[in-house]
Amino acid sequence: MYATVANSEASEASASEVAALFDRRRLRVARELRGLTQVQLAREVGSVRAASISQFEQGHSKPSSATLQRLAVALRVPLRFFAAPLRTDHPGETSGFFRSLRSAPPKERQRALANVEIVREISRQLETFVRLPNVDIPSARENVTEETRHEEIEKIAESVRKQWNLPPGPVDDVVLELERHGIVTTRFNVGHAQIDAFSVPFADRPIVVLGADKNLRDRSRFDAAHELGHLVMHSEHQAGSKAIETQAHQFAAAFLMPAGQIRDQLPARADWPELMRLKAYWQVSIAALLMRARTLGVMTEPAYVQAMKIMSTRGWRQNEPGVLGEPERPVLLPRALEVAASVGIPLSLLAQRAGLPEADVRSIIGAETDERPTVKL
Repeated sequence: MYATVANSEASEASASEVAALFDRRRLRVARELRGLTQVQLAREVGSVRAASISQFEQGHSKPSSATLQRLAVALRVPLRFFAAPLRTDHPGETSGFFRSLRSAPPKERQRALANVEIVREISRQLETFVRLPNVDIPSARENVTEETRHEEIEKIAESVRKQWNLPPGPVDDVVLELERHGIVTTRFNVGHAQIDAFSVPFADRPIVVLGADKNLRDRSRFDAAHELGHLVMHSEHQAGSKAIETQAHQFAAAFLMPAGQIRDQLPARADWPELMRLKAYWQVSIAALLMRARTLGVMTEPAYVQAMKIMSTRGWRQNEPGVLGEPERPVLLPRALEVAASVGIPLSLLAQRAGLPEADVRSIIGAETDERPTVKL
């Protein structure tokens, strides 16, 4: 069925063709993907100045065919990468929801967002051949401001659970719920301690990134719910606000631990065996349970402060007891790739169609590296 497509995509565009179709934004994404400044890239190429690279990225001039070839080698991307269209929803650069724009270095944020562009492009290529779940994210953006109180956030989280038909009790798999409702979720090493999970609210299909370097199931589930809170409640221009980060935390707590279901289970004091039992049942951290008890008025402020002091003294703020197992794993893209491969469209061809560096695609979305058929004995 797709043999013609495969054959038509097999030939690599020439340098002159790519130069004619040069997309300035692709150069910036490739540079940020490698974590290079314009000055550093100029040094890597060796025959171009940083000022010229700036001109290329701003669209004031275009690189020659020879320069493009050297850029492709320095940035470890296919030559075609610079010609493939990089679609944007709006003018300017994507910012995404990061926990703190001040503590996370701009260079590292840019690198993380460049990885997201790779995820977005391969997702779009997949959708040419595979039907992904429809995007179904309830929107409360028009009703939420930075002054919205936590009581209203509780109602919003409850309404999302209701719209998604989640049964009472713990959410079985938070990441899977995001993916079932059309949110592309991926997990990769964000590369910097100050960058937690983050999300980008693309209009066509939002993307949530969970850090692979924070290997805690409870932390990861809360992170995923936190990013869902942003996608439900906030607009991208609000990114970086302390108020909306607090609201996303409140949403995550309410989404994972609905007030009406957990209030009577929470202890009024630091009953550690009971908190360990609740941690295992609700699949959240002890710290989150303590905060929930305080928020819902079950635990007084002095009791909460005392409990957190004990947590600190015992070293539990960084390393809680009660390991819950491996973090939830995104499955949407890997399974979509399997379906595409079953109809003759392997990842290698998808990457080629988009002009993407195949090794980076595999690393970012966690795809298997060997597409050869397995000999079964």
